[in-house]
Amino acid sequence: MLYEEIKSIIDREADSVRNIPVTESYEKAVNLIYEHVHKRGGSLIISGMGKAGQIAMNVATTFSSTGTPSFFLHPSEAQHGDLGIMRDNDIMLLISNSGKTRELEELVVLSRGLVPDVRFIVITSNPDSPLAKEADVCLLTGSPEEVCPLGLTPTTSTTVMTVIGDVLVVSVMKRIGFTNMDYAKRHHGGYLGEKSREQSNR
Repeated sequence: MLYEEIKSIIDREADSVRNIPVTESYEKAVNLIYEHVHKRGGSLIISGMGKAGQIAMNVATTFSSTGTPSFFLHPSEAQHGDLGIMRDNDIMLLISNSGKTRELEELVVLSRGLVPDVRFIVITSNPDSPLAKEADVCLLTGSPEEVCPLGLTPTTSTTVMTVIGDVLVVSVMKRIGFTNMDYAKRHHGGYLGEKSREQSNR
């Protein structure tokens, strides 16, 4: 019985990943990141609240380690001075399953108060949400049902958000021609650092 339950959970999550809507919005998002970070010298600032915030943090560090300078900005801490990391030419990626996260809605307003022409990429399940309407580019998750038996705990939704983040990271890596040598310069320790140096020396 346990085996069947586990397989069902995995299958449902895999199906949700396969059902992520693939649209031209991905190309637009990659172009915006490339333009603002790699041509204008800005940074990619990523924010989310709660479980989505944990995903945002992971996506930010993955971007930074693969050649695209990125920061995680906690939306609540932004209201207490951390918004000061923002500069002209920065671009923001906001992650919210509902698209109604109050702290992110407030962050949009505050960010525009500091950098009026800041651009926003939003990952959400709700195309009609307040955050989606504020977005320059909206990447939809496909509204997957959570595998949590209560249907409440972020589980499938965070899996899908992670995959969308990975798609953006890999697409930008290819756009900038990120190499093993570039990787080795950013990973000095551990197995990945050693492996990247070996590959770059071949």
